[in-house]
Amino acid sequence: MDRKRAVRQLKALMQRAGWDERLAASGWSEEWQCLIATLLSARTRDDVTIPVAQALFERFPTVTALAEAPLEEIEAAIGQINFFRTKAKNVKACAKALVEQFESCVPHTLEALLTLPGVGRKTANVFLTETGADAIGVDTHVARISRKLDWTAETDPHKIERDLERLFPKRYWGWINDTLVRIGRNNRGRKEDALLSEIR
Repeated sequence: MDRKRAVRQLKALMQRAGWDERLAASGWSEEWQCLIATLLSARTRDDVTIPVAQALFERFPTVTALAEAPLEEIEAAIGQINFFRTKAKNVKACAKALVEQFESCVPHTLEALLTLPGVGRKTANVFLTETGADAIGVDTHVARISRKLDWTAETDPHKIERDLERLFPKRYWGWINDTLVRIGRNNRGRKEDALLSEIR
């Protein structure tokens, strides 16, 4: 794939992405809230995740309070999202690790983020993007659309991430997840195929 063509395609998608919609990682006043909300959003729609995360943060307003919260109370607070029991354990353990290992602050390197319970590459990269770093979070939307546009032929998220890093200049990395998630959510099936065909 030609780099100029890929950038042109991304810019065309950015114009149609629906930027009035909030994603789970955005709009939080504290970095730990951004990280926890992103963790909660895995395999759960953002319109479900956001109010659940908001209620969780109102109940436990500091990362220390969340780290010390009884597990059953976290489970009750996030019970509407998918895999809530596993996520509750990860939320509590992640908050505890932030308090004990990082002085209640979220680290800003991929390597450190990946040491936190429940935080994989996608969650870490989305957080880094939200805090101004050049990173690409690869979720199902990014993987699917990237393959359809021939930006990658890979299916492994880490390999897709590497392909996209090679294809796009760094200044575009932070736009990829935000753009493709919005496109993927709002254009399903044949509608998505028609849109992608049009921008090719």
